Amino acid sequence: RRGEPRPAPSLPRGKMAAPALRRRCGRAAGLWGGPLRAPPPLPLRRRAHHQQQQPRRVRGTRGLLAAQCERGLFQEVFPAQSAEEQLPGLLEPGRPPLTAYCGFDPTADSLHVGHLLPVMGLLHFQRAGHNVIAVVGGATARLGDPSGRERAREAPSAERVREQARGLRAGLERLFGNHRELFWGAGGGRLGQVELLDNAWWLGRQPLLDFLGGAGGRLRMGTLLSRQSCQARLRSPEGMSLAEFLYPALQAYDFLHLHRHHGCRVQLGGADQMGNIMSGYELVTKMTGTDVFGITVPLITSTTGDKLGKTAGNAVWLNRDKTSPFELYQFFVRQQDNVVEKYLKLFTFLPLEEIDHIMEMHAKEPEKWGPQKRLAAEVTKLVHGREGLESAKRCTKALYYSSMEALEAMSDQELQELFRQAPSAELMLEPGMNVLDLCRKANAIADGPSGYQKITDGGVSINGIRVTDPETVLILGQHILKNGVSLLRVGKKNYYIIKWLQL
Repeated sequence: RRGEPRPAPSLPRGKMAAPALRRRCGRAAGLWGGPLRAPPPLPLRRRAHHQQQQPRRVRGTRGLLAAQCERGLFQEVFPAQSAEEQLPGLLEPGRPPLTAYCGFDPTADSLHVGHLLPVMGLLHFQRAGHNVIAVVGGATARLGDPSGRERAREAPSAERVREQARGLRAGLERLFGNHRELFWGAGGGRLGQVELLDNAWWLGRQPLLDFLGGAGGRLRMGTLLSRQSCQARLRSPEGMSLAEFLYPALQAYDFLHLHRHHGCRVQLGGADQMGNIMSGYELVTKMTGTDVFGITVPLITSTTGDKLGKTAGNAVWLNRDKTSPFELYQFFVRQQDNVVEKYLKLFTFLPLEEIDHIMEMHAKEPEKWGPQKRLAAEVTKLVHGREGLESAKRCTKALYYSSMEALEAMSDQELQELFRQAPSAELMLEPGMNVLDLCRKANAIADGPSGYQKITDGGVSINGIRVTDPETVLILGQHILKNGVSLLRVGKKNYYIIKWLQL
């Protein structure tokens, strides 16, 4: 049985969202924590593109936006007026599919939990029959997004960015593949198309003067300078480089390129990306005259309010080499009651009625941690597939329930993932070999009386079973499992993995 859960990262509690669209979700009051009030009437006339547009909180509409508003996934839309007039109709079932995109800069070779909500946004668009594009920022990563940063990133080499971009594309491909295989039934209707692109494929071929004379001539300095992220950096002692200042312009060009070549009309991003999304809107509308839209999703933060990710040093990775399925599973199992319902809505595809039922059962039997376990299972299956979820469950049973059956079924990879810091040793089983011999050959106890006393005091266990007699002879099937492994523990946290040769 695992111990008491540790405090876990949670979503910030913001103020009640202001209504953005006339058609409101019937259940939004429960999500945002208060009764719905009729919004003030919005003017029906269109605003000119040169007028300053402001994002608005999504409160509701019908179809895709209504569902994601109710779940809390779609947070703000931009521009508010065009979204009020056009988005509900464009996203109606039966209409031609729209194309939406989201960008992911390869600042590391793996996605992390902070990327999951933008991916979920794309997946919900795809499930509604719309086409989606995931763009890896192989070009923009070399500049570094200044949003939310106090100082510039260290400039990575071109080769390092290319290698990290390959890692991100592989991770995105795995997520979309797992969703298609495990979360989309045969009777689910049309699943939208998905493309994985890299903006280095077009920005890397864009001549500088052509870019400055074209897109650069349409973006206004005052607008770029007024962005909060830009203002904060300009006031900082380090200042802001030209490369960082041009980052929003390059991201805006991504939107323009994707609109021209892929018909893209919606950009998704984290809440900290609204400034960059607004720049993309401005560029596309000025150069094409077409209305496009931006949608933000919440940021996942720690209990101290820090954004989860590589920069803060608190990333929970989606690559098995960095964070094992067991570790990812435990991250979500440890979520507290005050956020688990929100996380079920944000990170899973479970119907809201089923989530309500799960929470009702939890109120009756809180000791079973039902919502946390269901949340952890759904996310682990999406990220690591069915086998990854089974691996996480085996590791959980082996570590917290001392299950010999689970230990016997574990692979070498799972043992190394579960006990990352544990030393391993390969030993030959000798006739009459006992517990004391094993502990000494594994360098797990000190030589002399103190090591002997450690065993007799109950400080040593093998495969989850405490051993108090140092002279106990090792027995196959008990001290040595069928897979030729013994898990030796000395004290509370010191594990040793023993692999037996020539059994």
